[in-house]
Amino acid sequence: QVQLVESGGGLVQAGDSLRLSCAASRRTSSTYSMAWFRQAPGKEREFVSGISRGDGSTYSADSVKDRFTIARDNAKNTVYLQMSSLKPEDTAVYYCAAVSTYYSSSYPSDYAYWGQGTQVTVSS
Repeated sequence: QVQLVESGGGLVQAGDSLRLSCAASRRTSSTYSMAWFRQAPGKEREFVSGISRGDGSTYSADSVKDRFTIARDNAKNTVYLQMSSLKPEDTAVYYCAAVSTYYSSSYPSDYAYWGQGTQVTVSS
């Protein structure tokens, strides 16, 4: 098992940048692929970005791929989501998740471990 704790959310203005962190309770680099999801009020949870445990490959949703970057610091057991050029539609609770498969997945149901979430609010 692994526990995940997100941090770094907050209230920002449109166009600002923000970095989210997800600290894991154990080593994840060779064990878990990681991902960020988000959920806005009244909407389903949606995939944002993922990073694979095997080769470290990353991919992101089309809505964020030119603005958000996922990365992991294996020494710190931490995954980051660097967000730039934030828009009001990015407002949501952001969740970190872990799955033991070689590659990350864009389906929330594939993930066994979740953090508690961190709120990101972007004002216009």
